[in-house]
Amino acid sequence: MADLFSAAPEGYNTVTPWIVTKDTARLIDFIKEAFDAEELGRVHVDGGAIGHAEARIGDAIVMMFDSPFPVETPGLLRLFVADADAVVERAVQAGAALVTRPTELLWGDKVGRVRDPLGNVWWIQERVAELTPEQMGERAADPKFAEAMTYLQSTLGPALPAPE
Repeated sequence: MADLFSAAPEGYNTVTPWIVTKDTARLIDFIKEAFDAEELGRVHVDGGAIGHAEARIGDAIVMMFDSPFPVETPGLLRLFVADADAVVERAVQAGAALVTRPTELLWGDKVGRVRDPLGNVWWIQERVAELTPEQMGERAADPKFAEAMTYLQSTLGPALPAPE
């Protein structure tokens, strides 16, 4: 089965996310400012729309294009970082809306979420503790971590404001 998944070109992972938006140029500007993305290229199609674009964030490539679809479909992406607090703050400074303040969860990750100016939600995730299953079980019984999970789950509901 491993041979089925060894065909990714150099620099690409086996799975590559697509972000489809109404303004890919604006998205590229945002991810450059917020996440130090490196634009790898873009292709314009008739009318000036971006038919294909790629950018590298850390060790992953994200592909994007201007949406021809009649409905909005926001991307939901998880970005592992060394400092969730700093990256969430940087994303907010770059124009993202804070969805969830960085919060430590029972499995040892600190998770914050932001919604970029085009409606995509980024899970900004930092590993803060390497835990055994037993330690995670102990944390599951700790009200602090139950409250953290309740908070996290409550922030992604329908109360999110619409993108600009």
